[in-house]
Amino acid sequence: MKPKLILSFLLLATCFAAFGQQRQSSKHDSTVIEKGLVKISIMYPYAEGKTFNMEYYETKHMPMVAGFLGTNLVKYTIEKGLSSGIPNQPLPFMAIGTFYVKSLTDYQAAIAPNRDAIRADFVNYTNAMPVILVSEVVKYYTGRY
Repeated sequence: MKPKLILSFLLLATCFAAFGQQRQSSKHDSTVIEKGLVKISIMYPYAEGKTFNMEYYETKHMPMVAGFLGTNLVKYTIEKGLSSGIPNQPLPFMAIGTFYVKSLTDYQAAIAPNRDAIRADFVNYTNAMPVILVSEVVKYYTGRY
């Protein structure tokens, strides 16, 4: 082989190895960072006659609550229910809002003095009573394997 070709091949192999190492490292890091977060899921059950104003929830309610959480908040998501996982069955939830926080204690301390304001805002977007689940993120899969 020609020296230039060998040098190019080695340079290319080094770049691929570095890229693979960097990608593997960041995949691992994102899993470690997310593990142990507390997830608060606020689920709004579907029932005949229940309503949900997604625009208000997205633009007013969730940002208001997120503001109360401050730096404890890692991220939040808003989901709109589309269907049941079982054909011809009713939709289980109209919407689900989820907060991912670092500390449950800090979450509870931030929500407690604002609980009345949060509940008073319900009438602006729904007539359904939410079901709340607090859980710990055990594994976070990013889809990069």
